[in-house]
Amino acid sequence: MTTNNALQKRRFEGIVVSDKMTKTVVVAVTDTKVHPKYQKRYKSTNRFKAHSENNEYKIGDRVIIEETRPLSKEKTWIVVSKI
Repeated sequence: MTTNNALQKRRFEGIVVSDKMTKTVVVAVTDTKVHPKYQKRYKSTNRFKAHSENNEYKIGDRVIIEETRPLSKEKTWIVVSKI
C-alpha cells in the first residue's frame, strides 16, 4: 500500500547565489522559523547545489528546485523552473 505523500518530492523556492560551476547552480533557500521558547521569528538560510543542464540560470534568478536522486556527492536537487 503506497500513499501519495511517499511519491511527492520536496520543492523549495530560492535565489541563485552562484553559477560558477558547470551544469550546477547554488540556490539559497530562506525560511522563517519561530523560536520554541521566546516566540521570536528569525530567518534561516540553507544553500543547496542544484543541477542546471544548460547553465541558463544566473545570479539573482528566483527558481524552484526539486529533490531528485543523487547526481554527485553534494548534488541531490534539480532546478525545475524560473519564477
